[in-house]
Amino acid sequence: MKVPPEGLPLAAEFPAAHREQWQQLVQGVLRKSGAEPEDGPAAEQALTTRLQDGLSAHPLYTAEDTAAAPGYPGFPPFVRGSRPQGSAVAGWDVRQRHADPDRRRTNDAVLADLEHGVSSLWLELGGAGLPVDALPEALTGVYLDLAAVALDAGPEFTDAAEQLFQLYEEREVSPGAAAGNLGADPLGLQARTGQSARTGTLLAEATTLAARCAAGYPGLRALTVDALPYHEAGASPAQELGCSLATGVAYLRALTAAGLSVDDALGQLEFRYAADGDQFLGIAKFRAARRLWARVAEVSGAGAAASAQRQHAVTSRVMMTARDPWVNMLRTTIACLAAGVGGADSVTVLPFDSALGLPDAFARRIARNTQAILLEESHLARVIDPAGGSWYVEQLTEELARAAWAWFQEIERAGGLRAALESGLIGERIAATWAERSVRLAKRREPITGVSEFPHLDEQPLVREPAPAAPGGGLPRVRRAEAYEALRDRSDARVAVDGARPALFLASIGNASAHTARTTFAANLFQAGGIATASAESVDPAAFAEAFRASGATVACLCSSDALYAEHASPVAEALKAAGARRVLLAGRLGELPSGVDEFIFAGGDAIAVLTSLLDQITGADGTDETKVAAR
Repeated sequence: MKVPPEGLPLAAEFPAAHREQWQQLVQGVLRKSGAEPEDGPAAEQALTTRLQDGLSAHPLYTAEDTAAAPGYPGFPPFVRGSRPQGSAVAGWDVRQRHADPDRRRTNDAVLADLEHGVSSLWLELGGAGLPVDALPEALTGVYLDLAAVALDAGPEFTDAAEQLFQLYEEREVSPGAAAGNLGADPLGLQARTGQSARTGTLLAEATTLAARCAAGYPGLRALTVDALPYHEAGASPAQELGCSLATGVAYLRALTAAGLSVDDALGQLEFRYAADGDQFLGIAKFRAARRLWARVAEVSGAGAAASAQRQHAVTSRVMMTARDPWVNMLRTTIACLAAGVGGADSVTVLPFDSALGLPDAFARRIARNTQAILLEESHLARVIDPAGGSWYVEQLTEELARAAWAWFQEIERAGGLRAALESGLIGERIAATWAERSVRLAKRREPITGVSEFPHLDEQPLVREPAPAAPGGGLPRVRRAEAYEALRDRSDARVAVDGARPALFLASIGNASAHTARTTFAANLFQAGGIATASAESVDPAAFAEAFRASGATVACLCSSDALYAEHASPVAEALKAAGARRVLLAGRLGELPSGVDEFIFAGGDAIAVLTSLLDQITGADGTDETKVAAR
């Protein structure tokens, strides 16, 4: 083997590669696939993925894709983390959520969590969880000088804080050892409930708590800047960040007006963000959030040490499914990884059955062990800022920060967050964003494994005790899977009445090599709406007609190659119509509808619209008496 001269990098043995060469190779591959890009740059553009907020994910990043200097870990602008050591010393804070109103069960769950790797507690109190006066019982046996406690009591945050202060006193916990968050968030409550009459009063209570914490409890923060109400209403990442900035600025103004210094006021805020299944965008979101808040702190005159944003990451409720909930374990793992790599200070992994009600002990164990695996087995926290230096992540962070800052400025021009909520600006903008995303979900451009893709119709549903109702009346709560799950609910209701699911017949024309791709596509599509499929393989129209009658279905779909459609689609469709098919679909998209075919189904079509109309027709919800049609 030839040894390079001393000091000469190994890369010198290879010719330099240029972007233009790569673009030409891409252009050649695309031409073979049927695309005809005009030139190399057009070929690269064809592989670019459009994201929300006007962002793009490019197929190739190089040193030419420069972003603003991210600085060093633990130093402004804190893009690379709020601490110089990152999470390398002790990992991030593993924070488990509890919302069971039964105080005894909550205490048992809390102790189990703390004994098995959880380092802090997030307690939902008040109407959405445990009664406020049950806090002492829920924390029985908890060493409050070791475990931080984050409260979330809605409008009752002052009462909850007093309960916690009393516990510290009774258990002789020194003020310097107390840690956590009292959870005051008047503007977040306004976003949740739509009620603003008490916002001013609650904000005054929050500033009083903040002053008390700043004076005597250095490890306690009084206010939470909760961005979850916006994320859970369907906001984009930039909208979530922009709303959190506007909230933080409003609290900063209130705290300094009440007499706190800028540094002390900053020390009273903790920011809560969602982490979803988009790994790289999630990493960029936490990095961008710190950069943006560092800028706010800088122009407010804060010292460098006080400018680092404290972050609590929560795996997204929007991505959780009630159908095939086991897949949520994978989603939350990816989200947790993104939060950890992105530099979040504390992370909450929601149990996989959260969309069904109160989680059981197994689900809570899996949630905490998800973090334990990433920390202890995967050594994810051993590296300081593992995403640092990635041209993709750095550029995505830059673009997201700019988009979020623009939205923040728009909110400020509208009079601040409170005014923007009251005027409907925030609600309308988020609703428009969710409407756009809903189109992608309906067209399966954003697939949901186990729901819109690869559904399991025979899965046995998990049953959980209902969770306390969350506050409502303001911004809505949405989930990606809700439209498909509503269709599945209709199918289940049909099973309860008739003992069988709505069914559709698949006419697979030709041999397996000709029809398998489209037969699989069609079956997957129909089952996503709770429609069972029966199929037959042939080229004989009479054989299909006989199999259709035997299936008991009233709707059929043709599945084959374009070449076989040209010869067989019309005779088979007409035979199915003669056999009683009320509607015949064809998997694919030809130049024109063959005789006897009513419509095409194809990748990128509106699956929700097709499935809804099919269920209406099969079940007779469209006004047709299905029994009489089937009898004919």
